[in-house]
Amino acid sequence: MWERNLQDLIRGLRAHKHDESRFIASAIEEIRKEVRGEDMELKAAAVLKLTYLEMLGYDMSWASFHVVEVMSSPRFHLKSMGYLAATQSFEQETDVLMLTTNLLKKDLTAARPLEVAVSLNGLSHIVTPDLGRDLYRDLISLLTHSRPAIRKRAVLALYKVFLKYPDALEYGMERLKERLEDPDIGVVSATVNVLCELAKQDPQAYLPFAPPLFLILTTSNNNWMLIKTIKLFGLLTPFEPRLVKKLQPPITELISTTPAISLLYECVHTCIIGGMLRGVAGHTLAQTCVTKLAAFLEDPDQNLKYIALLALAKIVPSHPHLVAEYESRIMASINDQDLSIRMRALDLISAMVHPNNLQSIVQQLLSHLTVPESTYTTVISATQSLSAAVSGTSSAPSTASPAQVSPAYRETLARRILSLCSADLYGNVSDFEWYVSVLVDLAYVSRAPVGEAIRDQLVDIAVRVRQVRRYAVQVSMKLLADETFLAGGEPGLDNEGSGCQEVLWAAAWICGEYASELTDTRKAIPSLLAPNVAKLAPDIIAIYIQSAAKIFSAWAVDLAARWDDDDLPEVKDAVTSVLSGVRQFASSEDFEVQERADVNAFRPKPKAEFGNGFADASTSAFDPIAVSEPVYPKSLYLLYPLFSQYELNPVAPEAQASVPVPEGLDLDAWIVPQAQPKIDEPVEVEVKKKKKDRKGKEKEKEKEKGAGDGTAKGKKSGKKKGVVASERTPEEILEAEELAKAKARRLEMLRDDPYYIIDTPARPRQSDDVDSIPIVRLDDLPPLSSVGPASRTATPSNAPSFPRPSPIPRASYAVERGGEMPPEATKQATPLSTPTPPPSGPKPRGSGQVTPARAASPAIPPPSFPTYEVHDDEIPTTASPELIKVMKVKKKKVGGTSTGKKKRLKDNDATPSDSVGTPGTS
Repeated sequence: MWERNLQDLIRGLRAHKHDESRFIASAIEEIRKEVRGEDMELKAAAVLKLTYLEMLGYDMSWASFHVVEVMSSPRFHLKSMGYLAATQSFEQETDVLMLTTNLLKKDLTAARPLEVAVSLNGLSHIVTPDLGRDLYRDLISLLTHSRPAIRKRAVLALYKVFLKYPDALEYGMERLKERLEDPDIGVVSATVNVLCELAKQDPQAYLPFAPPLFLILTTSNNNWMLIKTIKLFGLLTPFEPRLVKKLQPPITELISTTPAISLLYECVHTCIIGGMLRGVAGHTLAQTCVTKLAAFLEDPDQNLKYIALLALAKIVPSHPHLVAEYESRIMASINDQDLSIRMRALDLISAMVHPNNLQSIVQQLLSHLTVPESTYTTVISATQSLSAAVSGTSSAPSTASPAQVSPAYRETLARRILSLCSADLYGNVSDFEWYVSVLVDLAYVSRAPVGEAIRDQLVDIAVRVRQVRRYAVQVSMKLLADETFLAGGEPGLDNEGSGCQEVLWAAAWICGEYASELTDTRKAIPSLLAPNVAKLAPDIIAIYIQSAAKIFSAWAVDLAARWDDDDLPEVKDAVTSVLSGVRQFASSEDFEVQERADVNAFRPKPKAEFGNGFADASTSAFDPIAVSEPVYPKSLYLLYPLFSQYELNPVAPEAQASVPVPEGLDLDAWIVPQAQPKIDEPVEVEVKKKKKDRKGKEKEKEKEKGAGDGTAKGKKSGKKKGVVASERTPEEILEAEELAKAKARRLEMLRDDPYYIIDTPARPRQSDDVDSIPIVRLDDLPPLSSVGPASRTATPSNAPSFPRPSPIPRASYAVERGGEMPPEATKQATPLSTPTPPPSGPKPRGSGQVTPARAASPAIPPPSFPTYEVHDDEIPTTASPELIKVMKVKKKKVGGTSTGKKKRLKDNDATPSDSVGTPGTS
């Protein structure tokens, strides 16, 4: 009577909050003593206390056998304590579970329903494959029990047995089918629930249950059972098409009449996954579903908005015109303060996009990133939203500020705009000038993570769509002149973040690649080589320098086409300006920028070394009198062929896989051998080993010749460890020479390695054939005075204004979707060779051939060397040889041959057979 029960244990825990672990340790010691006693009441109370402590995280696996003892008690209140402890603590690996088989069999067949009920509840928690194999027949027999509560528990327990022992399914299917017609609604509901869960694994096996399930669908008033039934039909209809026509009338009636939102959503979901929205009857059903769901979009309940958007997103692929009628309501959901609703609205809008509504949808989405923060109200918390919904008041704001939402949502919104427009290779974009302006707007209002995607799409559009290149060049010029990205801030966002500086990479690349589209070529060079460009990333600076060279080469070629003697000062000023702008990046920390900006790395030879090329030192290379043919300086064409010899075209995705590996090329072999001799490390061990070998050889020679000189030398050379003696043998001298040569070769290799720093400066590399290169003296040129800041057509600001497309329909844009493929000749594995100049004349785009230089550019002057001429007698003959005639020879028979047969044989012998290569022969 003085033992503590569960209530005393709980009071003690509350009284010892500061020293709980010590109190629990003492309580467990008491429980250990109590469970060893003979009093079943005391043992059951101890097991109950252990069950409570197990819920707090303390282990009670040591008392598993005592739990089984309490489960076997004949008194029901003690038995229920044991089953409760078993469901709480027993696991699949518990050893004492094998002892419970007979106990469970006895309790399942007990006369008292309470004992049967508590055993069914316990079995559903502790069932194992062995217990399921031994007890499933007893459970199936309980499906016909006289009490509905037992039948319902038996159905639910069978589900757990089927999961652990699937072989029992074939014995219980017919009994489960009978329970669908049970007079008790609870048993029917439990059976439908079990069938719905089992059918998820193999729906086709449950098609025989369709008739009783259809009866339940048309007669039952229980919404929860109807939800499970409709879910089950959604799993069965893909395997039985006849069910679709049968289910359309009752489901249409449910959608039109039911006030239960959960049942309505389940009906809509089943119609979608079951294929019930096809045909004339399906169109009517789809219209009913969309009308019901669209009404939820204006409901103040956020849950209804969410499920409506979720269901509409599933109807859009099959009936987009029905959902498009409610586009305004869906777009209004983008302004919702709930982030989950905004994300579902984005998903639905993404599925609604087509060429006719793309521009309106993108402009509305873009407005959420550009609208000032002052136009928005404060976003309320979730508690305030719930309170407002309960009270019926509308205190929630109608819109949510993009500046106040998380940066992740802003990035998601920007990426969604990019994915909508670039889907199917810009299949929905009808005006590419509009899309280029959208990309630029995104660059101003988005953050850095989206910059790479904007950059890639700007370059891709400029390459694929020829008609948009001029507009892209104009917009790129404005971007290069705007200092917003150079400052590192974002307009409208309090200059937070680094901005999308990657768009400057695309702008510089477009201006350089399509410099012929520039109205004034020299205006772009000051923007590319300005001093504040050094603030940008190294990869952007590198493309700036490269684009400046491309633009200068295009300007020089254009100037050569309209050359005048008065243009010489302008050329000198331009060269001085470019050189001074490039030299400022020569001290950059990035190697790529250094390499492109180092204009002093390669210097021309003095004029005296070129013989009669410059006889008079006072004669300038730009002097039109000294150069009679042509009238323009040849040096104007030095850079242009480097960048415009071949036009850049898009490459097909499968182009690389179509190029075979050339014969003799091993892609797995090292280009540079990895085993390099270690010159700088001591070679004491190797020298010592060689000395020992040499000493042994000298001893053998001494024995043979009888001389002692070799032995003396061997001893003298071995006195000092790791150091070669001064008197070296011929083998040592040869070895030292080989090491010296290897070290010289290694130093020569490292001298040209840009990633290896050595003390001696690198020697300038010179061309082998210098005489064929025209030399232009650029020293002592006057500074560029006439070139000032380029005039801009518009003043850059935080909210840039770019020319927008007019509402007048534009000419159709041709998008190169396929891209270049390797020519047919490269499909055969051939060794790599030097590329030959492309033939003249236009070639079809996407044909795999290299496209020649732009036709709008001036022609490149002819080379200084004559072309090779091949005479007719040197041309190898490629005519196919004459066909070889094969004569059939047959042996004559000996005797018994008639005259007619001999004649036919003779004719056959003289007739040539079909020639080799004749069609139809093998």
